[in-house]
Amino acid sequence: MNLNRKAVWSVAKGWLAAVLVVAAGAVGSTSASAASFQPLEIVTRNGVQVFSVEMATTEEEKKTGLMYRKELADGKGMLFDFNPEQEISMWMKNTYVSLDMIFIRADGRILSIAENTEPLSTKIISSRGPARAVLEVVAGTVQKYGIRPGDRVGHPLFGSK
Repeated sequence: MNLNRKAVWSVAKGWLAAVLVVAAGAVGSTSASAASFQPLEIVTRNGVQVFSVEMATTEEEKKTGLMYRKELADGKGMLFDFNPEQEISMWMKNTYVSLDMIFIRADGRILSIAENTEPLSTKIISSRGPARAVLEVVAGTVQKYGIRPGDRVGHPLFGSK
């Protein structure tokens, strides 16, 4: 019986290590923070686009964001929660990947979009009005899917999905 427990534990540890390696690879991150991915949908005139987003809710997560990452896969992103609605300012300091930043109101409607942001720049990127959240996706996503201000974002942060 004791040998079986050891064998089972050894297999379980191996499986857990494999899962962690796969999860770390999916993030594409050099960051040591744990990732929590959630589905997010954007309803556009062209249809519904589904993304898998990493949540940035703590001050540290919001401060670090996608900094130091060398790549961001299509269909992945980071959702920053700035509740309550407020004027939001972002920058690209220490961010190597060009991004599209989508500023979202508390009701889930897209307020404004900053496309093809400049990597490593300290230029301030403003929401240009009160927003609840920012969705960062790889540059070109907004153009590729026809995402526009006024489109609806479906996610529990906005009382949907």
